[in-house]
Amino acid sequence: MDVLDSVDAVMAALRENDARPYGRQRTVTAEELVDAAEQFDDTGVRAMALLELMEAYEYDGERSKAPVVFARVLKLWDTDRDGFGEWAGQQVLWRFKWVATALLGTPDVPLEAVRRWHTEMHDRYRAAGHGLQPYYAQRYHLAAHTGVDTENAFELWAARPRSELSDCRACEIRAQAGHHVRSGDDRRALEAWRPVFEGESTCAEEPYLSHAHALLPLLREGRSDEARSSHLVGYRFARGKSGMARAVGLHIEFCALSGNEPRGLEILAENRDLFAVTGDPVGRLDFLTGVEVLIAALARGGHGGLAVSGPPGTAWTVDSLLAHLRAEADALAARFDARNGTDAVSARRRVRLERRPLLAEPLALGVRAVAAPELAAAPATPPVPLRAAEPEPADFAALVVRARELDLSGHPDADRLWQRVAERFTAADYVHAEGTGAGTAGRLRAELAEQRAHLALDRDDWSGGRAALLEAGELFEQEGLAGQALVVRTRALVVELGDVEGATSDWPALDAALAEADALLAAGAAGAGPALTTDDYLIVLQCRAFAAHHDLIRALPEPLADTAERFESTVTAYRRESTERGSLRRSATARQYGADVAARQGRMAEAVAELRGALEQLDSAELPWHTPRVLGLLGQVLLQSGEQAEAVEVFHRALAEATRWADDSYPFGATYMMLGHACAHLGDNGAAVRALSQAAARFDRKGPAGAEEAAQVRLQLADLLRDAGRAADAVAVLESVLLDPAAPDLDVRMLAQARLDLARGLFALEEFRDSAEEYLRLADEVAGWEERHTHTVVAGEAVLALAEAGRWEAAHAARERALASHAEAPRPDQIAGMLREFARLTMHEQGPDGLDSALERLAEADAVREAAERGDEPHTSWYLRGAAHYERARVYAVAGRYETALAEAELAITAYQAGGEPAETPRAEAVRLAGLIEGTDLGRTEAARARLAAAAERCRGFGLHEAAAILTGLRERIGQQER
Repeated sequence: MDVLDSVDAVMAALRENDARPYGRQRTVTAEELVDAAEQFDDTGVRAMALLELMEAYEYDGERSKAPVVFARVLKLWDTDRDGFGEWAGQQVLWRFKWVATALLGTPDVPLEAVRRWHTEMHDRYRAAGHGLQPYYAQRYHLAAHTGVDTENAFELWAARPRSELSDCRACEIRAQAGHHVRSGDDRRALEAWRPVFEGESTCAEEPYLSHAHALLPLLREGRSDEARSSHLVGYRFARGKSGMARAVGLHIEFCALSGNEPRGLEILAENRDLFAVTGDPVGRLDFLTGVEVLIAALARGGHGGLAVSGPPGTAWTVDSLLAHLRAEADALAARFDARNGTDAVSARRRVRLERRPLLAEPLALGVRAVAAPELAAAPATPPVPLRAAEPEPADFAALVVRARELDLSGHPDADRLWQRVAERFTAADYVHAEGTGAGTAGRLRAELAEQRAHLALDRDDWSGGRAALLEAGELFEQEGLAGQALVVRTRALVVELGDVEGATSDWPALDAALAEADALLAAGAAGAGPALTTDDYLIVLQCRAFAAHHDLIRALPEPLADTAERFESTVTAYRRESTERGSLRRSATARQYGADVAARQGRMAEAVAELRGALEQLDSAELPWHTPRVLGLLGQVLLQSGEQAEAVEVFHRALAEATRWADDSYPFGATYMMLGHACAHLGDNGAAVRALSQAAARFDRKGPAGAEEAAQVRLQLADLLRDAGRAADAVAVLESVLLDPAAPDLDVRMLAQARLDLARGLFALEEFRDSAEEYLRLADEVAGWEERHTHTVVAGEAVLALAEAGRWEAAHAARERALASHAEAPRPDQIAGMLREFARLTMHEQGPDGLDSALERLAEADAVREAAERGDEPHTSWYLRGAAHYERARVYAVAGRYETALAEAELAITAYQAGGEPAETPRAEAVRLAGLIEGTDLGRTEAARARLAAAAERCRGFGLHEAAAILTGLRERIGQQER
């Protein structure tokens, strides 16, 4: 800290500290500044230092220290009231409320002392001529805390008119809505919160704190979309702030009760330092209780040994942290109850702890949670199939036979029955009985190896699945089951196609497989060898069709003739044989291959017809568990055909059927993603956000294998949220992508796009310092790219973020870098736009003193345009000319040089003339500026009104009715000034 040897130096340090974010650094500095102010016999500086310290304590989780500081303020006030400035004098009365809150929230302070303070507040307010509504608000808070006469106290407060010293309207709404929540009226509470959530009433802490308090009411009222948004927006504000312990606890509790335990653990880890914040006992109790809701839920779920974050310095598990939380929170609640003479505090705590999840399935939040991946792999409450599950025969042989039967039809319950077979077959006390329907032990070993292959493939473990299939083939061969051995070996030839880089179709091996299948079929028919079942033969044909489909898709849009012919012949053979042998299921699969290729080649009507035919076949064969994939592909084709409404309906059917049959292998993530796109096309943003959030959550369940897809979906979700005006939600989603430990392994260009979107989102939220940091980080990341234009754009946008953040020296340096990058990789429109905006920000910051600097920036913008006109880089010359003149007009107007400003505005109007109809909107704006300068600053009202009238008529001619109304309104206001 600089030497503080004068009152002015202390005041300057106080102003500097006031600009810092709340936290430990600001609080420690405030304490030091109080000591520095004490060396001067100056009531003003001493009072300001004490008020700054009190504010630091209030918002740094040290609220219980505030009353001692305020006692010193009040002593100064009572002895030298004239030494207080106007603001400081108003703050003395305002902060009586802070002290009342601090005393009430500290169990060591007797209630009688709290009531005495209320009386002091009452008398001081009345003596100063202020209304008593704030006094009655404190009386209500006391009643609500103790649970004594709450309704009467609420009416005495809520019925009184607000006064100058009342809490801000948004904070009062939060308190009143909280009363309705505690009274059990969520709907009334949410209605009370409406002005806050709609932006009519806000303050430094609102709507963010209200978002935290409204989370559970929103869930209970079925308004899950709003609950998701409130969590995303509200938690970003509370994260990492020592004064936000209560809000953080509410967000953790929400995660526990919405099926998002991993997200709750992640928030706990991010805020573990809150365990060390003890200066706000009632806020601490709320935080501890919120954490306990989560940890207790994990304990009930059997995760007692899971490692979790707790107070620093100790390794915690769910069980050990739960014991710690219960001990401390119960003791703290008991202290409040003893002080209050009621059990209201403990009762409220018990109500929270007795709550159970409010939703049947987890609410997809759209953000990635990396804590406890073992929890994220599946929903906390698995969806219940909407059908009767296949019973499991008690007899082992019957169980095996039934598993084989279900496997033959592709029934999803086959996997569960095979799992039971494996459990019993591998048990230590199992003894295989020969001569039963289960067959030999060797055959069972082969079948179970095949099932292990299926499970591995469902996990996208392609190499593991292939190895298990080859193992099964060897085991089948040893048992003399040549047909089944052939099938699994043929499957092994194709399982990696499309999923493993470098995997190609082995057509000699596939041709050999077909020849062997034909031979086995013929031998079986002649009774000369082991038989090959019809379904096994069709599986060999399907593998060939799958490989041919893969080859053709890779070769599109212009496949070689032999590739196309092979696809046609193999799929036709597969479909023909399936039909002739009575397998509607496999015939439908063949139709899917054909439909997919038809859609990719633009033959949408053919694709739709084939897929509808496949669905009819599956319905007639009574195989509904095979319909989800056909429906998913049909929805995709309809979406590509522009039939979004029908696509939405089909996607919902696909998801419903897949859920009904508990088909874990179904591509839920991809289907939800396409559903989101369809809903977005229809303008149903709420449904689109739900679908994309669910898609991201589904991809998350795949672990590292789904990380790339999950991140891509989140970028799409962020775009959707941003376009819907929900910038804070979008930023929260993007932050989760970039903070994911898996982020470094993602595609570098996708990561760059995410960081660019995040920087722009932070800029839109006016979080300029953070925005600038993201831009600078991104500029470093893309600096080495061979394609340099991206660096030019990023460097240009970083300039404005730095300027808006008040970091002018860094902004000028960044401007030089952006111009240097532009010289290598020109982006005329973007760089000229940056320079114009830089000029405007310069005038906004410096006023008339910034004129020369602003004109220099505009001269640079002109140089950018002139270079573009000499070169061949894409640019919009008429706009660059007009916009530069327009900005000069504004710059000169701010500097008070109105004649020059008007001349520049007229030059802008002329320049825009060259742009034709696309230039009419900026031209109208230039006319508005010219009319404003001419009529208001230069006093030429008639000329200005004539100019504006003509321009308004011109706008109406081009259909620009909003612009015409603006020009007409300005014309009328200028006319009123004249009168």
